[in-house]
Amino acid sequence: MRLSLYEHLDGVDVADGPRVTYDVGRNEAHHGAARVSGPVLRWELEDDGGEGAKLSAGVELDPGIDWLVRCDRVDFPPGGVAHLHTHPGPGIRCLLFGSIRIDTEGRSASYGPFGAWFERGPDPVFAAASETEETAFVRVMLLPREWAGKRTIRYVDPVDADRPKTQRATVFLEAPLR
Repeated sequence: MRLSLYEHLDGVDVADGPRVTYDVGRNEAHHGAARVSGPVLRWELEDDGGEGAKLSAGVELDPGIDWLVRCDRVDFPPGGVAHLHTHPGPGIRCLLFGSIRIDTEGRSASYGPFGAWFERGPDPVFAAASETEETAFVRVMLLPREWAGKRTIRYVDPVDADRPKTQRATVFLEAPLR
């Protein structure tokens, strides 16, 4: 199974299915069928990565677990960080504005607007936002259903859990995978 991200500059009209459509201009997300004009990001869960995907990553979902899809947006003030952390499931993120550096598995990568990256979930990640401007990304994660309505970030060092948080997540939708 593949989770793929597509970018549509002039809108999209999609049928029902395992997909999330994020309307960039309205800052809102839709699950399943959607018709949106203007810039759109669309995530699809597919048997095969579709042609034209901005980013596509293989995901293994334990068939014995009930899964859900969550779309949310994470905002950072200038100089904001997300200390070394993990999540309970995989997902693709796409930067909306600002810039961000992602450190994981001994590698460091920087992203600008509409740059996308995949996080497996259990791999520890450190994120550092721009020092000079606000930064935000939108993501779609696949999560065990027990995580519905819960914050998914788990800090590697328990001390970091007690530090003031500079990032803020806004959940747009959670829906069961069909």
